Amino acid sequence: MEIPLWLALAVLGYLGIKLARPPMWLVVVLLLGGYLVAGSFLGPAVGTALK
Repeated sequence: MEIPLWLALAVLGYLGIKLARPPMWLVVVLLLGGYLVAGSFLGPAVGTALK
């Protein structure tokens, strides 16, 4: 069975927020920070490090 990556990430994100109950500002900061890092010159370096 294959599921799309976006669906798996959405389910994990939903469960993480419901079970761990982090403050909403932390969720926003992490999402915005990840988006900004991915678009910067550090994006390829982070992608290589995660592989």
